[in-house]
Amino acid sequence: MPDQPRESPGSAWFAGLELSNVTQVIDVRAQPERLREPGWWVVVGEFEGPVRAWRFAQVVVGDHFDEAARPTLPAPAAGASWRSSLDQAGYESAVGAAREQIREGEVYQVNVCRVMSLDVPDEPDARALARVLEAGNPAPFAGGIHVPGREWVVCASPELFLRIDGDTITSAPIKGTARRPDGLGVKDRAENVMITDLVRNDLQHVCVAGTVEVTSLLDVERHPGLVHLASTVQGTLDPDVAGADDLWARLLDATYPPGSVSGAPKSSALRFIDDLEPVARGPYCGTFGWVHVADDGTVRAELAVAIRTFWWRDGVLRFGTGAGITWGSDPAQEWAETELKAARLVALATGAGGD
Repeated sequence: MPDQPRESPGSAWFAGLELSNVTQVIDVRAQPERLREPGWWVVVGEFEGPVRAWRFAQVVVGDHFDEAARPTLPAPAAGASWRSSLDQAGYESAVGAAREQIREGEVYQVNVCRVMSLDVPDEPDARALARVLEAGNPAPFAGGIHVPGREWVVCASPELFLRIDGDTITSAPIKGTARRPDGLGVKDRAENVMITDLVRNDLQHVCVAGTVEVTSLLDVERHPGLVHLASTVQGTLDPDVAGADDLWARLLDATYPPGSVSGAPKSSALRFIDDLEPVARGPYCGTFGWVHVADDGTVRAELAVAIRTFWWRDGVLRFGTGAGITWGSDPAQEWAETELKAARLVALATGAGGD
């Protein structure tokens, strides 16, 4: 992917961080060494593999947008309504197919997702949608990027994919969703433990032997309208990895796409996802976040798993939703979980409220 002109319009934002003026964009997999160059970068990774990083010239710490401004939500085409890449019957059939693969021992857990889409001909104001989500569905890893005509992502993710702080790397997979804590059952806990172990194994490929540990297991996190089970895995980066020019290639090879939105074993789950899902996930279930490289080469980063994420391309606004499937899954209940995850955010995005 070619570099941008020396400076062009574009903005990105995260909690306490405002970025503007794009100077370049790189293909991280093809040029991982470029992501060692000093500056602030915003990373957009697609579930299917491509990962881009946008470099910004201007950065301000703190939130500096006009909170009093009235946001203008995406304007659908006349008569347009949300479509789903899988209807209820199709989704439940996919869940049944996943359970059959689990019964045969080909996979232990697999995420089955669907992509919702709405015709929105004119490129929307990404920051306006972000303000609506910030008010109605605050999330710990919320953020967005808007490079007119090139990149448009608004994320309200509750899930940490990778954080790098010094030589410490952290991931916090979420598995298990319900309206209330008493709705979290045996299946949710078993699924979380399974994926936490997968993430632990992923991090072992880039960490000093013996340093990877689960620092918290099965924490109940409360978010607007639902609760999740979350665990935290942490390790010490191997110095040979941390100092390598291809640091990001090594990290992505070891951990990407995130285990919580693929399955276990990951390679088998990815094959089944490709068979079961009729459309690409794109940025949904990929990663989104920031990387800062100091002048001395020190790297800090915070990348979310890009769930609860909207993206706009080619006149269509999209939003993904899914559920983790195990042998204990009930197809109708898994469909209901995808509805629960989508309902509040889709309503907010179209001005229908979030309750």
